[in-house]
Amino acid sequence: MRILLYNPDNGVTRNFMPHLWMFLLQSLTPPGHEVLLIDGNAHPMDEAQIAQYVRDQNIGLVGIGAMTRMIAKAYRIADAIRATGVPVVMGGPHVTELADEALGRDGGPRHADAVALGEADATWPQIVNDAVRGQLKEIYAPVDAAGKESKPSLKPYPVIPWDKIDLTQFNLVPKVFFPLLKKVGEGWGTFRIVPVESGRGCPYGCEFCTVTGFFGDSIRFRTNESVVNELLLLKARARKEKGQIAVFFIDDNFAINVKRTKSLLKDIIAANAQVHWVAQISANLLRDEELCDLIAASGGKWVFIGMESIDPTNLKDVNKGFNKPGEYAGVLERLAKRNVYAITSFIFGMDNDTVGVAERTLSQVRTWPPGLPIFGLLTPLPATPLYKRLEATGRLTRPRHWQEFIPFAMAHTPLKMSIDEAHAEVKYGWSHAYGPEAIAQAVDSLGDQPLGYRVNIFLARLCFRGIYFSMMGKLAWLKVVAQNRETIFKLVKEAVFGRGTRPRSTHLEETYEEVVVPVPAAE
Repeated sequence: MRILLYNPDNGVTRNFMPHLWMFLLQSLTPPGHEVLLIDGNAHPMDEAQIAQYVRDQNIGLVGIGAMTRMIAKAYRIADAIRATGVPVVMGGPHVTELADEALGRDGGPRHADAVALGEADATWPQIVNDAVRGQLKEIYAPVDAAGKESKPSLKPYPVIPWDKIDLTQFNLVPKVFFPLLKKVGEGWGTFRIVPVESGRGCPYGCEFCTVTGFFGDSIRFRTNESVVNELLLLKARARKEKGQIAVFFIDDNFAINVKRTKSLLKDIIAANAQVHWVAQISANLLRDEELCDLIAASGGKWVFIGMESIDPTNLKDVNKGFNKPGEYAGVLERLAKRNVYAITSFIFGMDNDTVGVAERTLSQVRTWPPGLPIFGLLTPLPATPLYKRLEATGRLTRPRHWQEFIPFAMAHTPLKMSIDEAHAEVKYGWSHAYGPEAIAQAVDSLGDQPLGYRVNIFLARLCFRGIYFSMMGKLAWLKVVAQNRETIFKLVKEAVFGRGTRPRSTHLEETYEEVVVPVPAAE
């Protein structure tokens, strides 16, 4: 049987890394089946196109995974596929919490023939076997013999054959840039950011987060050897195709067990398995000097930190009081000393936010080492404690906001400002963090570093700008280039003529080996 695993586009930007679940389920598929992968962020398709593809490729089963922000598109795609007579199985955090919605049991239309609840490591082979027999069940839940929910241990962990998988659709280097990058040096034929997990679960239970509900609060880890071998496989592939590969550790909190994380990073270094990597780590765990040393030595380049707010009252309200705003600057400086920089995430529209929260936040951000601040709105995702609290107090304005996904739009009424004011704060944050002056300031703040670090922050700021501002199409990019022409001219001039007394050859070598542009995180 030919099986298609499909991930819908995220509705914000297509500059995105592939999703791990597709590769994982492909590896867990019983022998004798061919599995095809399509990620809508890299290979966009509408309903008619996906239906035609399913017919042309003689697909017998389709698996669709989606988070809440993608679910409306996922349902439309599923409907189009089911109309061809091919069964659809849906999974992921959203349908795990709202299985009745996907199955049409809530009074709405049916979108799926079956749903896989929770982590599908154990249930996927059964789903495939049942589909072959034409006996799909409606619900597949990972339970043990006693009927209790069961979580995979991650030991052992399936081997994902990165050396054999077709990753053509995930090359982030536009073809138009190939000639330029060849002049820069070898090794830039491809650039891919690949998702890798070293563990699952998070014990913190932040009010707005779906992680604890989906993966649980018990932390499970792969063996160090398993992770190291996967990195070595990716590193070998990059060398073979004369390309670049960076890894995004998608663990919900990569350093949740600091002792274990240190052990893993030491093993990565000992095995010479370093690749440039990005990971999500809580600010409170980055107080550890040795951990920060190991992050840098093992290839860490960017750390995603969910700061959420500079207001301790807001943090306490959403059960994230372990974040200490007074420590933010020290954490970022500790990383920057090691040439590791941060993607700092902020949420506006919290209960203690008032008009001007964006500028108050940016006034702090401007004093920190340069990084990538991102701004969003407090969003009540289904079944989270936040959703239940807002529903109970009658504050939800769009109780089923996911059915009509609107980027950067509130679904409830904030306490101390209006919805329109909250929207304006987010726009202010993005405009003032990613305007030409802010980008130039970020680049200039790294004036004592090799050119590569400034190229890195410049390219990263341009990519992250696309999370909020539309940058699809040549005209949009030309406008951005024109707005930032002074900064581009300075960087190009230094790349060509050098700066000061620095040796040009050494300079160029440092420059482009350090350029790693992270990819925006999803949800």
